[in-house]
Amino acid sequence: MGLNFSELLVILVIILILFGPGKLPEIGKALGRGIREFKKAQREVNDDQDEDKQP
Repeated sequence: MGLNFSELLVILVIILILFGPGKLPEIGKALGRGIREFKKAQREVNDDQDEDKQP
């Protein structure tokens, strides 16, 4: 259930209309930070689960 190119383009246009072109870099940075933090937390949970499984 991924997004295709046309759906991503529509989302980008809506974001551009709502926030304007000046805010896009800030939004991109915040989104990138959020994704990195989510992946980091997910790795930590997986590592903790792996440690619990070891005898």
